[in-house]
Amino acid sequence: MAGIENEIEKHLFAALDWLRSKHHIRKGLALVVIGLLLGLAGKFAYDLYPQHYTLSISGGGMLTKTHYLTKVLQDEAAHHNITLNIIPTTGSFQSLNELNDGRLDLAFVQGGIAPTGYADVTQVASLAPELIQYLVRPDVKSIRDIRGKTVNVGEKNGGTSIVSNQILRFSGLVPEVDYVEKNYSDEELLTMKTEKLPDVIVQVSYAPSATVDFLVQKRNYHLLEMPFPPSLAMRMGWVSDAKILAYMYRIAPAVPETDIRVVGVNLNLLANKDVSPRAISRLLYVLYSPQVSSRFGVPLSQDKMLNPSGFPISEGTSKFIASQQPLITNQMIDQIKGVFGLIMTLLSISLVIFKWFKTPEDDEPEHEDEEGGGKPGLGDHFNSITGNLSKFD
Repeated sequence: MAGIENEIEKHLFAALDWLRSKHHIRKGLALVVIGLLLGLAGKFAYDLYPQHYTLSISGGGMLTKTHYLTKVLQDEAAHHNITLNIIPTTGSFQSLNELNDGRLDLAFVQGGIAPTGYADVTQVASLAPELIQYLVRPDVKSIRDIRGKTVNVGEKNGGTSIVSNQILRFSGLVPEVDYVEKNYSDEELLTMKTEKLPDVIVQVSYAPSATVDFLVQKRNYHLLEMPFPPSLAMRMGWVSDAKILAYMYRIAPAVPETDIRVVGVNLNLLANKDVSPRAISRLLYVLYSPQVSSRFGVPLSQDKMLNPSGFPISEGTSKFIASQQPLITNQMIDQIKGVFGLIMTLLSISLVIFKWFKTPEDDEPEHEDEEGGGKPGLGDHFNSITGNLSKFD
């Protein structure tokens, strides 16, 4: 067995010696190594260079509060090498379909919509809940009074329609049985004559909402309190307990007269799965900046950004969260140790490779001089010194 190993080792070293003797092969290998190192350096340089991203985004309809948030985000992102092209949509379902098909990069979409059928959509962040606001005529005093009325829930089978009908079903009211569903857009509601307007209008928005402002102040609508948000939140994961402050929409007479409880639904920022993780990470830095929260008027906190929406978390979101960790951690120290050990190993390998790339002539011993003396050694120096000392005896 030992003989076989020695024979293999002999042939291996013979092959290496032959390879070293071929000058053109050694040069070719050296050029390949240099090319790989230059390519690696180029990659690091590309990562360090400030890149510019252009993304399409939707905040829903042009009259919504989320569209305003998108405008604010567009302005602030421009200072961070991100261009956002805003594309309005009719609602959450259109946004989801366009995200899934790759026609949109990003979109603000309300919660409460099942993620089934959207395999190419990922969650970037979950924001503060929007408020489901039930605007009613003065004769509607409670949920029971909605029976037999017309209720506008926006786009047919849209996000607002789904969540508002679920809430009314929880209250014992069945669409098209206990009330008549209407599907007017915000633009249609704002141009409609007062007597043509539905008895109940459902709006999903942060407060104050421009559309709700108009309907309260110009069309004499009031806000209906939902007395069961905590109970509903225990049944439905997308529901949160929220409230609208007194005098939010009118002071005299007050609308609402006191703080009222309403149902909240999370607002999610979603993305197509192929959007650059670096672009998403940088955009999240902008979204959670003080400038955006200040201009939007609603605090945007990172604390609940991972609230489940049913969609998988974006790689860009994970990248952003990792960048927010402390600069030096125990794990990082262990990684530094590992990197240091790797560098020392690579240096050792590099020295071996450098030695191997040297020409065979570099390793030949120096010739002795013509008189056969060669270079003086340690013994010659010693004899010279002792000879000189003997002269003094």
